[in-house]
Amino acid sequence: MPEPLASDLPGSEPLDAAPIPLAPLERLKTRPQFLAAAKGRSCARGAVVIQALDRREPQGPVRVGFTATRKIGGAVVRNRAKRRLREAARKLLPLHAAPGHDYVFIARGGAAARPWPRLLDDVKSALISLAAIQVSAAITPTTLSG
Repeated sequence: MPEPLASDLPGSEPLDAAPIPLAPLERLKTRPQFLAAAKGRSCARGAVVIQALDRREPQGPVRVGFTATRKIGGAVVRNRAKRRLREAARKLLPLHAAPGHDYVFIARGGAAARPWPRLLDDVKSALISLAAIQVSAAITPTTLSG
């Protein structure tokens, strides 16, 4: 029996719900932008790896880039995987992205053929994990003097 998706759990918002207003998404286009994002935090889930970099611009736009290596297949497979990741990002980043961050979506093997609900679940889970990592990194433990 397949395990339930996070989107199927009670209390989870529907994916077609009206997104929370967010600064417009911009695209990462140059190699240095992708390399900078690689120095941030990353989270792998199923058919996708998402890298996130805090640019320290609280009101800055969310920037996003997509990549797929030749390892996952030929041009047709890579393009299909990137198209699917772009659509997943379009649906989920307005709900889960932090302003002033760069996100890089990296397609892994099977991203082009993974069932759509599973791919959405992978992306959502990775974005939630990255947000939790960001929050826990912002709360640094203080030493008690005493």
